[in-house]
Amino acid sequence: VQLQASGGGLVQTGDSLRLSCAVSGGTFSRYSMGWFRQAPGKEREFVAAIRYSGHTYYADSVKGRFTISRDNAKNTLYLQMNSLKPEDTAVYYCAASSGVILSAIRNSDQYHHWGQGTQVTVSS
Repeated sequence: VQLQASGGGLVQTGDSLRLSCAVSGGTFSRYSMGWFRQAPGKEREFVAAIRYSGHTYYADSVKGRFTISRDNAKNTLYLQMNSLKPEDTAVYYCAASSGVILSAIRNSDQYHHWGQGTQVTVSS
């Protein structure tokens, strides 16, 4: 399974961006998918996840501003990011899991396949 994240960039506070993650190999519709991010000097943290059923989960820091979605016909995962803040600056990674434990869906160790990351920089 290969994941290719794209869509990052340099934006200003309050702007929007949409990240995409193209998945090849495997059966995308059966994967639970997640977005994580890592800021300089910080640990990787959970951002959002979507199960194969379509149920979504968000970190409190992005709830109401970010929306995760998937297009199974296109084997693509999305993260719509609105009202961006400087603290959203990070490298964003997409990840896939074929067998996530629901109670641990926010844990990065539940995900077996990772993309290369895309940089998001929000200037103040």
